[in-house]
Amino acid sequence: MNKSKTHYLFGMVSTKDTSSDQLGSAFKTLAEAMTGELVSDFLHRVIYSTDASIYREMPLAVATPKTTEDLRLIIEFASTHGISITPRAAGTSLAGQTTGGGLIVDVSRHFTGILELNIEEQWVRVQPGVIRDELNRFLEPHGLFFGPNTSTANRAMIGGMVGNNSSGTTSIRYGVTRDHVLEIKALLSDGSAAVFRDLSEDELLKKLELDTLEGKIYRFAITQLSDNAVRDNIVSSFPDPSIHRRNTGYALDSLVHRKPFKADGLPFSYCPVLTGSEGTLAFVTEVKLSLSPLPPPHQVLVCGHFRSVYESLQATRVAMETQPYACELMDKVILDCTRDSRVYQRDRFFLEGDPEAVLVVELRGHTEEDARQQANKVVQMWRAKNLGYAYPMVFAPDISRVWSLRAAGLGLLSNIPGDSSPVACIEDTAVAIDKLPEYIRDFEELMAHHGQKAVYYAHAGAGELHLRPILNLKNANDRRLFKAITQDSARLVKKYNGSLSGEHGDGRVRAPYIPEMVGSEIYQLFKGLKSVWDPKGIFNPGKITDPLPIDQDLRFSEGQKTPEFETILDFSREGGILRAAEKCNGSADCRKLPSAGGVMCPSYHATRNEKDTTRARANALREFLTHSPQSNPFSHQELKEVMDLCISCKGCTGECPSDVDMAGMKSEFLHQYHKSNRRPLRDYFFAHSAVLNSIAATTPALSRAILSNPLIGSMVKGLLSIAPQRPLPLVSRPLSRWLRKNRHLLQPDSPPIGRVYLFCDEFTNLLDVEVGKSAVRLLVGLGYEVVTTPHPESGRAALSKGFLEKARLLAERHISVFAPLLSDQTPLIGLEPSAILSFRDEYPKLVRGPLKEQATKIASCTLLLEEFLHREVEAGRIRPEQFTQEPAQVLLHGHCHQKALASVNPSAFVLGLPEQYTVEVAQTGCCGMAGSFGYEREHYDISMKIGEQALFPAVTRTPTTTIIAAPGTSCRHQIADGTGRKALHPAEILWQALVKPDVVKQIP
Repeated sequence: MNKSKTHYLFGMVSTKDTSSDQLGSAFKTLAEAMTGELVSDFLHRVIYSTDASIYREMPLAVATPKTTEDLRLIIEFASTHGISITPRAAGTSLAGQTTGGGLIVDVSRHFTGILELNIEEQWVRVQPGVIRDELNRFLEPHGLFFGPNTSTANRAMIGGMVGNNSSGTTSIRYGVTRDHVLEIKALLSDGSAAVFRDLSEDELLKKLELDTLEGKIYRFAITQLSDNAVRDNIVSSFPDPSIHRRNTGYALDSLVHRKPFKADGLPFSYCPVLTGSEGTLAFVTEVKLSLSPLPPPHQVLVCGHFRSVYESLQATRVAMETQPYACELMDKVILDCTRDSRVYQRDRFFLEGDPEAVLVVELRGHTEEDARQQANKVVQMWRAKNLGYAYPMVFAPDISRVWSLRAAGLGLLSNIPGDSSPVACIEDTAVAIDKLPEYIRDFEELMAHHGQKAVYYAHAGAGELHLRPILNLKNANDRRLFKAITQDSARLVKKYNGSLSGEHGDGRVRAPYIPEMVGSEIYQLFKGLKSVWDPKGIFNPGKITDPLPIDQDLRFSEGQKTPEFETILDFSREGGILRAAEKCNGSADCRKLPSAGGVMCPSYHATRNEKDTTRARANALREFLTHSPQSNPFSHQELKEVMDLCISCKGCTGECPSDVDMAGMKSEFLHQYHKSNRRPLRDYFFAHSAVLNSIAATTPALSRAILSNPLIGSMVKGLLSIAPQRPLPLVSRPLSRWLRKNRHLLQPDSPPIGRVYLFCDEFTNLLDVEVGKSAVRLLVGLGYEVVTTPHPESGRAALSKGFLEKARLLAERHISVFAPLLSDQTPLIGLEPSAILSFRDEYPKLVRGPLKEQATKIASCTLLLEEFLHREVEAGRIRPEQFTQEPAQVLLHGHCHQKALASVNPSAFVLGLPEQYTVEVAQTGCCGMAGSFGYEREHYDISMKIGEQALFPAVTRTPTTTIIAAPGTSCRHQIADGTGRKALHPAEILWQALVKPDVVKQIP
């Protein structure tokens, strides 16, 4: 479509006095002109109304452009209609940079290309939607990497890092993003394209002669900065240049030291100004970045323990003399948050005592001895100055666990119960290292004056600490305190000639204080710069210049009441289901890809659509449960839509640092939603599948023959909207019947070394009977007595479909059955992770009062088979010599619930019991089947696409002689459907590997 035609189309609605109908028509015209997508439905507007900040602005629409031409159309449309454009990548900004009231333009789905790599010159050209860690995975084989490393690096994108001038843990060695930007391709506010890079004197002169917007942009800089007094004012007004983390306003201080203003300076370039401009000057389409050689391979962390934050900051000055690669702080508030975190408890292994602060210093060397010597030097220097009381050193592979604990800081802070939480308003201050202890002492006095105790974490070695007051922004007094603390903090930072923003940017929260930080003259220069680049003010207005008050458009309104809802699942620990959703702070851990490790969120991995993240679902729940006028706030089609692709993998319960349990919230949502909406027949079928399968199993041969008939099978699938590509699961004669028949054989010949109760879940009992038989034979062969007792189904299907009243009854029945029987010495052992782990996860939440105490006790006595075997090996009761000496290769794919609520490690450990078995744990995320999800016709394609992300390639590239292990029944079926390979349960593999004692030879 040519420019004149689009001009006509977009010009048919005037900029002013545009009605909603007219605007809707204009949006439709824009959507038809784009190759990408533009949506203006309420759900997407809600999803994109927040980021990782405290702000909430409802946009008019959301665009996901595919091409640069799409972006040009969007810019022309916005200019014509006077609508703002807010660029957005991963949406992890903390200062409100990616919220806006006009068009949100999401580049994260399609602008993801790594376009060019020059190994010799060490640079790469990328689009703005490239994830930082994914870029480094691409660069690693070439011995290169992009140094700036934010705590969100596994989902943060280059566009956002350029927009905010991000830095992260490695900035003390590798600088900030601005130091690496060589060239920027961008669209200007009139839709024209421009390339910004170092210019020779002749090239600059040619730019100045252009009769275009680009020419005006260059003439502004040369005209304004040619005045010596202006340049002197910039130098004296900007933060101390020794602070390499400084993002105050537009980086005009980076220009005054360049040609033509300084004869021996670097060539003139606007790249330093665009970097950190937060999308307010131009729309970036490509970035050329300088790269660094990979750092020395051998690492060691010195984790200094200190009695106060002040002491740790004194230690920081000492540690920095050794030129470490990172120097990061965690204070006691952060560390205490990890005590009760299911996700991060296991990463506290290096802590000694109860320190007020821990300083983590990373040293590197070309040999382990070299790195160790550097670490010893740091410890010696601290001891010489009597700083700290413990100095544990951490080596690979445990180093990642320490950094995981540090990176979780933002999310962990959201776990404080109630409406109060640490607020990101003064969390980005940076001062010179030598002033840091004194600055923090003054800051503590400031906070004490306001009745606050701050939370400290992050980049001590860079002079930057993330400081957060704990406030309830629903409370009028705390909102006033929010403004007062921010104002006073700005003045304190100015006193130390620091930067109010070190790496997170000005955005909305710090922009009002820029005039105080740089003075009115420089601020007017900022406004002039913005006006020349963006005369109509369409690019991300209100950020850096002309901001709204910092307490406007907050996520929570003043005096806001939190509605209470009666739920089946117990959300009392969070303060109710709404507060459970409010715990999501938007940090977007749910957007990391499978290559980054973990499970959360599988559907997002397949679609790359923000709607399919835990964050989006939490945003939608928060919006509708807070503001819905309906008598049943859960009864919204938008909520049903956003929940549709949540496959209840539970990845969020194991990986979200804010501990957002979306699987639990989805179960509760479905229960509440169907109070007002009819359930489809298929839901009843799946929720009661255990009963139906039990009936079919009374005559298994007949049932199998009927369902194997192509015509009948097709009719059943059509009736229940089951994907025609899926084979229907076929029942067998129940395992429980086999167990009763062979009860006399289920104990060793000699006195047993232990006794276990076997949980005969509905999947193993009716569909995977051979798995159950193998487990029993294995346990008996190893010398254990296997006991069974009648019990109901697990309720997993009822939970997944929101039949919570049924699930609660099943939980109560299980408690009455097992509470008198179980102990640490006599545990309950399960084979199917999704079934047995319900005892740990959902059952304690389904019941109340004394039953909850009993459920909690049962949960502590409930183990996966592999967990039990691992425990027994550690106790010396199971030995490797009981297994074959034949060699074998095993590829293990863990079940999502296992990864989230337990661990894959015990499975890997016990599969390696045969001494010649080599076990590889596949980095595969979710299989995509997720119980009934993968059987449902409308979900089949997504289910398979999830499998294609990592699991199917991992299986198909292994030799056919490799044994594929998968504890989950859904996983085994998905592997068969997606690869044609048969996967085995670990029980089957170990039974086959066991050197058979005589006792098990009697078991049929």
